[in-house]
Amino acid sequence: MQWQDHAIILGVKRHGETSVIAEVMTRDRGRHLGLVRSGRSRAMQPVLQAGNAVEVLWRARLDEHLGEFRVEPVTLRAARLMETATAVYGVQAMGALLRLLPERDPHPHLFDALEVILDHLHNPADAGELFVRFELAVLNDLGFGLDLAECAATGARSDLVYVSPKSGRAVSRSAGAPWADKMLLLPPFLSIEGNHAADFDSLAAAFRLTGFFLHRHVYEPRGIEAAAARDGFVQAALKALNPALRTLSGPNGISA
Repeated sequence: MQWQDHAIILGVKRHGETSVIAEVMTRDRGRHLGLVRSGRSRAMQPVLQAGNAVEVLWRARLDEHLGEFRVEPVTLRAARLMETATAVYGVQAMGALLRLLPERDPHPHLFDALEVILDHLHNPADAGELFVRFELAVLNDLGFGLDLAECAATGARSDLVYVSPKSGRAVSRSAGAPWADKMLLLPPFLSIEGNHAADFDSLAAAFRLTGFFLHRHVYEPRGIEAAAARDGFVQAALKALNPALRTLSGPNGISA
């Protein structure tokens, strides 16, 4: 059996003296593992770096086997991804998010989103907003999508400023006012009516929002912790927008 697909390197593990097992996100076949012979060679090491785009040819006798990859470089962006903290942490954090999904389960929209984000990780505001949307997409694919289009109480589609921590649905300002201290904030850039770019406050609120639901629906039930890279990315993105920031991390996002 064999197939060929466009892929992004997520990571590698040593295997034997000269080979590695590469973990990639493919467009049509999801997250996939494969053996790369001579993957530790001088020629292959620069190619098999997280964030690089490659073409992979996978071969195996049976579909359930690990199989072997033949890897050809397409876009070698790993060196650039080492230039900023948001990029270093971001590529690791997105890899950790993708590992929450079943192996070999296709998610082409997540692959396309990953490619876009990897090319914008050097810009903290853009990277932060795109990363939050990526987390929301992963939550949706795991079956825990948030409904931010209309008010859970009234059906209104305007002036949505809260998210119910119980239902994961948006709530309007007037409907949520009596319980404002118990609500999560809906950042303006995530509102269906907003054309706002992310700033420090809205991005911090967005990280709290996605962090809360990831912890409640995914990490806590599985008995795992959020990847340390997420906390690193959050702090790097916010610090770039406010260099005076000193943050304390927590399971549901960040607190300043």
